[in-house]
Amino acid sequence: MAGPLLSTLAQAPAAAPAPSSRHSLWRRARRDKALLVGGGLLLLIAAAALFAPWLAPHDPYFQDLAHRTTPPVWYAKGTWLHPLGTDQLGRDYLSRLIHGARISLLIGLSVALISGVIGTVLGMSAGYFGGKIDMAVSFLITTRLSMPVILVALATVAIVGGSLWVVILVLGLLKWDRYAVVMRSATQQVRSLEYVAAAQAAGASTWRIVRGEVLPNVLPHLIVIATLEAASAILLEAALSFLGLGVQPPLPSWGLMISEAKAYMFFSFWLIAIPGSALALLIFAINLAGDGLHQLLAPEERG
Repeated sequence: MAGPLLSTLAQAPAAAPAPSSRHSLWRRARRDKALLVGGGLLLLIAAAALFAPWLAPHDPYFQDLAHRTTPPVWYAKGTWLHPLGTDQLGRDYLSRLIHGARISLLIGLSVALISGVIGTVLGMSAGYFGGKIDMAVSFLITTRLSMPVILVALATVAIVGGSLWVVILVLGLLKWDRYAVVMRSATQQVRSLEYVAAAQAAGASTWRIVRGEVLPNVLPHLIVIATLEAASAILLEAALSFLGLGVQPPLPSWGLMISEAKAYMFFSFWLIAIPGSALALLIFAINLAGDGLHQLLAPEERG
């Protein structure tokens, strides 16, 4: 879904909504099923992560070796004391799942912020100034696209060492290319519009034009790209943690929970199925919300 979405984002910049059109924008948002479903799921997961200390029935780090791999409540030997069972160390799986949402959302938001700042600055600089700056940024984009993200991340984390903040920093420094490509194309088209020329003729500074005229009109594209990159970053973190090079124990990362359950997949399948389903649901919610935002902010692309 990301490929066609990115291609349409780069075609034409969407104008920033005027105050008089905000009511119409909100009315269209309420009719957009993708945005409502995806946004609703995302809000539920975010609320669970925010209130994790109060929602989690147990300490996610407490080990009870006498009750290892207790099955979920829908199994014959399940118990309501641990509704989703316990892991191989006797830790409550529901508590770890709720706290794991914090790790995934923190990584998604942090990577989207870091890479978004880098890509937006580079893309807007190339699109607005052109010339040698555009050539230099295009060379950086081409260089970055020639390096597979997962391989570079694996090599870097293997050398530096895996931890939560190392994963965030590495992914944030690697995933700015989509922002740069879309922002460059959108800025080039906004730069040629009449109101930018009018601001230049009025003697407005470059910073004033970029901040007040260009940025508000490319911001809808930036928001949609951020949702796609956040989902991609969460998946990459899960892959790195699954390989043992991402978030390290005892943090309750969903990818790490799947990795720790590999040895039990034939005997306690739910140890993999539960965090895997949670991860799939989160990615589905983010992508659905991103698609809804695209339809809302760029209605001319519908159909």
